[in-house]
Amino acid sequence: MERRLAPELSGRGAQSGAVPTRFGLATREVDGDWRDYMESLDGPPVKLRTTVTEERPKTILSFNQSPDIGFDRSINAYRGCEHGCVYCYARPTHAYHDLSPGLDFETRLFAKPNAAELLRATLAKPKYTPRPIAMGTNTDPYQPIEDRYRITRSVLEVCLETRHPVTITTKSDRLLADLDLLVPLAEQHLVAVAISVTTLDPKLSGKLEPRATSPVKRLTALQKLAAAGVPVHCNVAPVIPAITDEFMEGIIEQAAAAGVASCGWIALRLPHEIAPLFREWLSVHFPDRGDKVMNIVRSIRDGKDNDPNFFSRMKPTGVWADLFRTRFRLACKRAGVGRPRFELDCTQFRPPNIGGQLQLL
Repeated sequence: MERRLAPELSGRGAQSGAVPTRFGLATREVDGDWRDYMESLDGPPVKLRTTVTEERPKTILSFNQSPDIGFDRSINAYRGCEHGCVYCYARPTHAYHDLSPGLDFETRLFAKPNAAELLRATLAKPKYTPRPIAMGTNTDPYQPIEDRYRITRSVLEVCLETRHPVTITTKSDRLLADLDLLVPLAEQHLVAVAISVTTLDPKLSGKLEPRATSPVKRLTALQKLAAAGVPVHCNVAPVIPAITDEFMEGIIEQAAAAGVASCGWIALRLPHEIAPLFREWLSVHFPDRGDKVMNIVRSIRDGKDNDPNFFSRMKPTGVWADLFRTRFRLACKRAGVGRPRFELDCTQFRPPNIGGQLQLL
């Protein structure tokens, strides 16, 4: 029986639960429960509850050798993200666990309460060599459940104790609650923060990223961080053609007024299951321009929905990409902001004490 989708799933970015198929996983079978039967007729319920599962991994640092990003290690305190950004490139990671990159990604979350403990053990290893740890590279470290779990804060406490450099990327102003850690980290050149601002329109933000902090609060957070002496950067990201690109100049202007010294931009990427989810979102919220948006997206990705290749995946090409670059460059010049130049200090690192034993050297 064909599943019918409601006109709009209020309060969520994804409009359905896309079933992962990349790993040969079978579609989940209906177990006979009456709820399953009703969903097969009417789609998922309009109001979905968020659940959090605690997991205890054996390691917490993830290492990479990607030539396209400026860090080689990261920490993800959570899996899934309640912010529900429909464009989030991390959504496909839920497919590894036989969960939907759609609604499951933003409603079935996982937390790692032992992250700080694992980090401490890793940093204590004799052969460990410090380099900046990136937080917020996959899911937001300050999504709503951070208020409850405080995992990001516990990681920052370890970084401050060991004088280990760390970077943070977020869409939330919740990090202001950790200014007591961020300020001393900044004073020792151990932290840099990036806040992503997609649009200045709160209604559009509510559709694109329904549970993320409002644009005005993000800009206020940028201002407060800058005033406190924390190195801060504004990401105009992602730039969605014919949806959010009109706000590029305004975001840069307001970020500069907030005291931000640098800005950057990233074009929309649609890897794996995100492409059909985004098309579905367009059909619900912008049916009048969906084709136009996707045509421009394909024009900057060599005729495809997405370019997954190293070296080129972060570098859109074509007339539209050149236009965005020119607009961004001119807006930064007018506002007096430049490129990020955060030099974090790795020389102050001191391994933590484990089990009460003091370091000999």
